[in-house]
Amino acid sequence: MTEDVRLRRGRASLGFSFFVQGVTFALLVTRIPAIQDRYGISDGLLPAFLAAVPVLAGVSSVATEHLVKRVGPASVLRWAQPLVLLSLLGVGAGSQMWHVAVALGTFGLSVGALDASMNMLGVSLQRVYGRSIMLGFHAAYSLGGIVGASAAWAGAHWHLSLFASYLPAVVVLLPLTLYGSRFYVGRRDIEDQVPEKGLGAGGFTLLLPLCLVMACAYIGDSTVSNWSAKYLQDVLGSSEQLATVPYNVYMVTTLIGRAVGDLGVRRFGAVAVVRIGTLVAAGGFAVVAAAPGAWVGMLGFTLLGIGLCVIVPQTFAAAGRLFPGASDTAVARLNIFNYVGFLIGSPLVGGIGDAWSYRGAMLVPMALVLVTLFHARSFGSEGARYGVRHERRAGDRAVDVGRGGNEV
Repeated sequence: MTEDVRLRRGRASLGFSFFVQGVTFALLVTRIPAIQDRYGISDGLLPAFLAAVPVLAGVSSVATEHLVKRVGPASVLRWAQPLVLLSLLGVGAGSQMWHVAVALGTFGLSVGALDASMNMLGVSLQRVYGRSIMLGFHAAYSLGGIVGASAAWAGAHWHLSLFASYLPAVVVLLPLTLYGSRFYVGRRDIEDQVPEKGLGAGGFTLLLPLCLVMACAYIGDSTVSNWSAKYLQDVLGSSEQLATVPYNVYMVTTLIGRAVGDLGVRRFGAVAVVRIGTLVAAGGFAVVAAAPGAWVGMLGFTLLGIGLCVIVPQTFAAAGRLFPGASDTAVARLNIFNYVGFLIGSPLVGGIGDAWSYRGAMLVPMALVLVTLFHARSFGSEGARYGVRHERRAGDRAVDVGRGGNEV
């Protein structure tokens, strides 16, 4: 097998892994009201359940930073993704509250390792390609989210049990995931890569602005994931079936934005793309907060998808550029703030909503997302563009693999 073919297969298999994770996560978060009803979880206890998942995922991401030094991120991803799928099935299979607690705990621990290892592999592949491809991987995640949210809508429409809704996805995706894992390509599989090092003295200080951006972006994302269905149903008066639509709309717009986002980065640079995305996302939250009805609310979630979709992939990419000799470590630490955002976002919006107003609660993530504007320079400038001029630089091992529209 030639080097180019191996890298193409590695890129495709990693893109499929992102897709599967999108399906899995969407199936979980869009059925939160159904999970709450099935297990009798009160509104007061629900934020604790929602918060437990990112806490455990953050712990797992910290452990993954050290684990990949021994076995590599590809090996971690091979076992983490099947565990995520099986834990999703466990959420639908239980009948008592402790059952769902165990299933969600397993989901959190395995998803932390999965997210970290997926993005480690993505950053490594982008370095080899020598051009922006991270948004393509996250576009695959968005496509999976659309499929998962559509399946959740069908389950709600046909009044299927959670187990019946989740089983077909697990039966189809689990064997495909195991097969695709044979082709993952990590840092250890790419010749001439320098050994992984630590961040060095003052390294975390350099990474901190990106960590803050990541946390704020995921506060916004978790607001959509965890509260869009309840917001549409309880505040804007939609049906349970219609309440599954906002997340689907959000994922459609993130797919579109990420599908063209790599071209935008190559053309205009990461800083400009991130700044525009931040302003559009803030406008989306404003529309959601002021929406008089469900359809205007969905317009707001549409804007949120267009705006937020570019921030997270470019944050991971920027960390890889900032620490080329310690990208796995940088990604693992940055990934923790993914869950910090979820940990803060879910109870923050829920607490403000219960104490004051869910409309007012939507203004808080809007303000936090705008923090990204103050740290946009951390995404680099010319070197972050990955335009044609940067694809073959003297002394770099960037190879032009998959040009001509062969995007994941």
